[in-house]
Amino acid sequence: MKVLIVKTSSMGDVIHTFPALEDACRARPDIAFDWCVEEAFAGIVALHPAIGTIHTVAMRRWRKSLFDTNTWREAAALRRALRACRYDLVVDAQGLLKSALVARQARAPIAGFDRSSAREPSATLFYDVPYAVPRDLHAIERTRRLFGLALGYRPDLSTLDSGIVAPMGTIAGIDGKAAFLLHGTSREDKKWPAEDWIGTARLLVERGMTPVTTWSNEREKAVAEAIAKAVPSTVVLPKSPLADIAAILGRSTLVIGADTGLTHLASAFGLPTVAVFLATEPGLTGPRGQYASTLLAASGARVTPAQVVAEAERLLELSRANTRKY
Repeated sequence: MKVLIVKTSSMGDVIHTFPALEDACRARPDIAFDWCVEEAFAGIVALHPAIGTIHTVAMRRWRKSLFDTNTWREAAALRRALRACRYDLVVDAQGLLKSALVARQARAPIAGFDRSSAREPSATLFYDVPYAVPRDLHAIERTRRLFGLALGYRPDLSTLDSGIVAPMGTIAGIDGKAAFLLHGTSREDKKWPAEDWIGTARLLVERGMTPVTTWSNEREKAVAEAIAKAVPSTVVLPKSPLADIAAILGRSTLVIGADTGLTHLASAFGLPTVAVFLATEPGLTGPRGQYASTLLAASGARVTPAQVVAEAERLLELSRANTRKY
């Protein structure tokens, strides 16, 4: 049986789908899985060893040049590739109109959330088999339930395993424990102030750790350089492809991050991960993992570096204790 997963974006949503895929691989070893994803996140999907072909879509780029000949040529090539694979089933795990339209291109039966469950009810017009999944569950659990219903098994929700493995990578210039600081995020109101990142870096150095950070645009570069200037032992990685950052992230000892996709990736790798949420509610979409924790800013209050580092120490000790058991 050949199944296509459609989960195009964002990075966090893609990562939230891995536990459902891992459930399916264990319950249905007879199924071969492919994935259709936004081109920027193809390297993230490739982290799961069960995925065969990765089809890339470029909705974000295509929207900017809707009438360009190359846009229509690329879309047609995607349609031909999807149909050539002759899938037995497509699982639209996103529940959006855009993802349903992509799923439709494969010319195979489509399973997805029903009208009361989908993020955009209009998407269900394209589904052959819709399933009801409560909307008040975390995104990871919703997707695990959807896969179970679509593929005929009951997921064991008492466990959580993403099934992904960090690619090999090293961090030049680091001797000892690396603490990756993910200060960059898509919205200004989700960003922890630079002075708090600096305070956190100082506390980590006092505890024998080496802060590591990176950047993806000029504004983030300025923050990364400010941290390094205030805390000279900080290692600032150059702007790099996502796959390279993922490799370095996966070899870190600790990750502290804002509400961003790489923070979700760290928790999926099973790393001690502290997420700092300032303007978004983590209840249904926050990082999940054995060693993941979210600190949420209360109304009118702030999350302090001391609170973050104390939580990081708790997670590190928990990780060490569980390692000693085995």
